[in-house]
Amino acid sequence: MSDFFRNLADEIKDVDSSILADGEGAAEFTGYIDTGCLMLNAVLSGSLYGGVPNNKVTAFAGDPATGKTFFVLSAVREFLKANPKSGVVYYDTEAAVTKQMMEERGIDVNRVILAEPDTIESFRTHSLKFLDKYMTAGTKEEEMPPMMMVLDSLGMMSTKKEMQDSHDGKDTRDMTKSQVIKGTFRTLTLKLARAKVPLLITNHVYQVIGSYVPMKDMGGGSGLKFAASTIAFLSKKKVKEGTDFTGNIITVKMNKSRLSKENSQVDLLLNYKTGLSKWHGVLEFAESKGIVEKSGARYKFPDEIASVFAKHVYEKPEEYFTESIMEKIEDAVKEEFKYGQ
Repeated sequence: MSDFFRNLADEIKDVDSSILADGEGAAEFTGYIDTGCLMLNAVLSGSLYGGVPNNKVTAFAGDPATGKTFFVLSAVREFLKANPKSGVVYYDTEAAVTKQMMEERGIDVNRVILAEPDTIESFRTHSLKFLDKYMTAGTKEEEMPPMMMVLDSLGMMSTKKEMQDSHDGKDTRDMTKSQVIKGTFRTLTLKLARAKVPLLITNHVYQVIGSYVPMKDMGGGSGLKFAASTIAFLSKKKVKEGTDFTGNIITVKMNKSRLSKENSQVDLLLNYKTGLSKWHGVLEFAESKGIVEKSGARYKFPDEIASVFAKHVYEKPEEYFTESIMEKIEDAVKEEFKYGQ
């Protein structure tokens, strides 16, 4: 850029303006938050080693019991593990998260602040105040420990009007709710980006009435749809071993994404005992790209003499997914999922 325009920008001294080449815009992010699942990272960011951007709004939407809370708790665990001084503000609107639940999933509960807002307005006020305090806590960015916010879930929150109507015995529907939600994310989105704070949101979906093709949409109006950089829709099917149900296969389909290709989808395993599987889907993806060969129910890895069942691969994945193979899978993931090669 010519010195004229750089000097002009410097003279204005506007905190809202910067030279794009300097990389100081609020949209810039410095890294990803690992979700704890390689193929979920892939579909969200176009990399096995990516995940959720560390300053944007990411939403997981789906029917009840599709693993929405499991997904955000997995990201919370990985975020706290990767950043020893970090903290999480967790907004629980369903009274669903307990200390024991988080501890069982390997989360350091000493670094989690639990808030339970009963209305959208309460969430907005609390989150904005918290962000303001956070942004003014240190004079230098490196002095500010990383922070994450989670809203679980948007669909369960009322408005002040809805609460008052219920108190007064009125059965009328609150027609202002979608506007309140839209206003909330108008005020939050840019502030979150400037503070370098990611916000993970879970939300409900509903069946669209009257659509030509059966389809589902996310509740809450258009506010979150515009604000979120990433929206992943979740659906499930049961996993059965013998007569016992042992978990769910969760299909993640990208409804909106600024980092990976929209409508991309992957299947993940959510086991009732062990939680979200880190490696599930990697073997099948590698086979689909010709990196490993499949014969019947067995898989043949390069430089390996014998073929093995998928079960054995997932029991000891590090033995089979060597560095060279992971490099090939990563290249294939970028080609398959990355938006803007």
